[in-house]
Amino acid sequence: MQSDTRKLLTTGTTILLVGAIATLLIFTVFGGVTREGPHTNGGWLALVVALGCLPTSAFTLFLGLAKLLGDMRHRS
Repeated sequence: MQSDTRKLLTTGTTILLVGAIATLLIFTVFGGVTREGPHTNGGWLALVVALGCLPTSAFTLFLGLAKLLGDMRHRS
């Protein structure tokens, strides 16, 4: 695996974990979410972090996996 491919996959995974932890914190530590949104300011901040991290990580992981497949095709 090339170093730039590894960096893409590592970065995507890290961003995904940050988004998942922020989502978990919304529902456990910050009091949950109702129809109007989170109950606390920390919950709102965690929601913003989750909404920023999860789509970004999906695109980064998709790019990393596509690059990995391309590298594997060119290698053989």
